[in-house]
Amino acid sequence: MPADDTADRDPRPAPGPVRRGWGFLGASPGAPALAGAPGGVDTPEESAHAGADARAERPAGLVLRGRSAGSAVRRRPAARRGGGRSRAPRRPRGGGPRRFCERTRRAWDRPLTAYYLILGSGLLITVLGLVMVYSASMIYALQLSLPATYFFRKQFLAVVLGTGLLLLASRMPIKLNRALSYPLLVGTVFLMVLVQIPGIGRSVNGNQNWIYLGGPFQLQPSEFGKLALILWGADLLARKQDKRLLTQWKHLLVPFVPVALLLLGLIMLGGDMGTAIILTAILFGLLWLAGAPTRLFAAVLAVAGLIGFALIKTSENRLSRFSCIGAIDLGPAGECWQAVHGIYALASGGWFGSGLGASVEKWGQLPEPHTDFIFAITGEELGLAGTLSVLALFAALGYAGIRVAGRTEDPFVRYAAGGVTTWVTVQAVINIGAVLGLLPIAGVPLPLFSYGGSALLPTMFAIGLLIAFAREDPAAKAALAMRRPGVRWKTMRRRVKKRPSGER
Repeated sequence: MPADDTADRDPRPAPGPVRRGWGFLGASPGAPALAGAPGGVDTPEESAHAGADARAERPAGLVLRGRSAGSAVRRRPAARRGGGRSRAPRRPRGGGPRRFCERTRRAWDRPLTAYYLILGSGLLITVLGLVMVYSASMIYALQLSLPATYFFRKQFLAVVLGTGLLLLASRMPIKLNRALSYPLLVGTVFLMVLVQIPGIGRSVNGNQNWIYLGGPFQLQPSEFGKLALILWGADLLARKQDKRLLTQWKHLLVPFVPVALLLLGLIMLGGDMGTAIILTAILFGLLWLAGAPTRLFAAVLAVAGLIGFALIKTSENRLSRFSCIGAIDLGPAGECWQAVHGIYALASGGWFGSGLGASVEKWGQLPEPHTDFIFAITGEELGLAGTLSVLALFAALGYAGIRVAGRTEDPFVRYAAGGVTTWVTVQAVINIGAVLGLLPIAGVPLPLFSYGGSALLPTMFAIGLLIAFAREDPAAKAALAMRRPGVRWKTMRRRVKKRPSGER
């Protein structure tokens, strides 16, 4: 062995032949073969001497790749956790807007989103409407020599009764809703017939659609006709879909369309064009959900359009309402008084309004400030912020209804949820469009917002149906079950592992 000269040796490994597999690449032809190379069988003594010679002739710092007898394979030490090589830095996530959008998308995809949207938006619209009814009706009640809280107290009583109906509808099973649809339809038709009998029916603002109940209370059966048509039509279409009969046009139209035309005829006998338009919208909404062919849908729409045109053409009052669309002048005979003063109320509200109770138009300038034109008073007292808030609440309610109808697998739930959403959305659009001067004044209230118990009670029952349908979703059921205290405690107990008695 030569003398130790590691002190004078370069620490870097000297270049040498690279070994791949069983031999050297680039070595000279006369280089000795390694032990264990193929081509011959060596005895243990020869293998030991060959291995020693190979180790003696190996260049300094050369690491052999491969397995040979007596050779040690050098491996890299494994990196320790928490030390050693540092991990690659994570990529920074998106900024504030991107993270906000991601969180919003996840929140909207949760199974209980529709449930809370329906419950929250319906409650907020009702409470805000109760406040605005009190503010908008004070002056009108004093003009009638009534207490300032007269209309507010009646509306509050209707809200209490409607809340009971909402809770009842939200807990009713679907089978019971389907069973009650037929008695509800028959009872509604009977009451609508009674309206046309002299001495029983009462005319209000030129429309004979009311039944006097005694005292300060009266009932408008046509409002319940909307709910009856939705529940009965949803049950009828669901039964025919289960039997695969909706592909035939006669099963799609009969008897659904004739019954709807019967309700429309009874409503038009009283002269209520606005309610007839909403009932027609419900009819077309259910036909569209049932998958009516385009030709059939267009034919029914054309017939309805011709009938509507004839009814409008033969009435001077309805023609004058169409002439007031977008009007900024009162007209020669003051026929656009209500439409123009509604625009005045919205324009004087500004961004944040003049404050609750500070409206000027409700002092006798704007007719019906607490019913058909309560949205105008809202814009005057709460400004653009208040009106946009009301629009956002109705948009959330409509989106939630569409989501419930689109995600369910039950045909009855899909038709009923779609019909209720069509009802509330179309009626809100007609009312707000008339206040803004974009549509003719139809005389329909703003759902859940305007004064009127006959309109509020069936609407709150319909909102309860939407809540019940949102709860029927399997994912929503599981999420609601996990939020019960007993279920969560049992789940936590299952997840906790049992420890030995001596371990703390």
